[in-house]
Amino acid sequence: MEKPEISSTVLNCISLSEPDINKSVALLKQACLDSGFFYVVDHGISQQFMDEVFSQSKKFFDLPIKEKMKILRNEKNRGYTPILDEILDPDNQVHGDYKEGYYIGVEVPQDDPQANKPFYGPNQWPSEDILPGWQEVMKRYHKEALRVAKDVARIIALALDLPSDFFDSPEMLEEPIATLRLLHYEAARVSDPSKGVYGAGAHSDYGLITLLATDDVVGLQICKDRNAAPQVWEYVAPLKGGFIVNLGDMLERWSNCIFRSTLHRVVLDGKERYSIAFFVEPSHECIVECLPTCTSESNPPKFPPVTCAAYLSQRYMDTHTDLSSYKNHTKVGSD
Repeated sequence: MEKPEISSTVLNCISLSEPDINKSVALLKQACLDSGFFYVVDHGISQQFMDEVFSQSKKFFDLPIKEKMKILRNEKNRGYTPILDEILDPDNQVHGDYKEGYYIGVEVPQDDPQANKPFYGPNQWPSEDILPGWQEVMKRYHKEALRVAKDVARIIALALDLPSDFFDSPEMLEEPIATLRLLHYEAARVSDPSKGVYGAGAHSDYGLITLLATDDVVGLQICKDRNAAPQVWEYVAPLKGGFIVNLGDMLERWSNCIFRSTLHRVVLDGKERYSIAFFVEPSHECIVECLPTCTSESNPPKFPPVTCAAYLSQRYMDTHTDLSSYKNHTKVGSD
């Protein structure tokens, strides 16, 4: 039986150097209403530095599994995630995701009271002896990506008829939960949705926005209408030098479902693929509730208020393997 052809979608492209902010707001608003996905270019991160980040990411994933397991993901979601560690679509996946990853969050010293919060604490880093300069590159990228995310958030605020600095406050993005995740999909694994085998299962992201940088290997697919039967999936083409940006579930809740947090997945044909995701969420104490500009008598709030920390903690717990199963590292390499 022939596999159905999957077409590519066309996304709006927002330039962060565009002098006409109204043009950017209109393009972004249309994208948020239509698919929740768009490209961002002219973001100020040089191609040379992006290439360096990808090169350093590859160096980490090229390490022996024994070395990577020394910095296995901890309870703060910092460190290495092995293949099959995550299952994003348990209803349709026969195994977990065929990808490995590495989490880097906001750096908070262990003796800082803030380190008691979920998702805050010291990062886990590969030894400088093994990967010299690696930590420095990733810290710089985390800082640069957060700057870009804040620029995008200002345009989103305007698109929601809010002040441009709405997301700049301390409870929002001044003290964010911002997580960088390096990702690697092995060449040996061919995805087959008909058999429940995916690079990454279908899911929507949890937070405010995600900035995704990819290599030139096509694999990301989106489904604009999750309730369609059958679901229609479309590829998102990589864009060299640009970010693929998508909205998360928190923004959908804030906007009372006016803006879209869209299902997406990774389906691969046997080519190795690297990508770098940057997940941006507000502060732990931030209350995510319907914005005043997104509700009316005919459109009352659809979700109860929830704190960012509580919402995120539950979502991570639902999708990641229990850490106790790694005590003897028996799961790794067993499939």
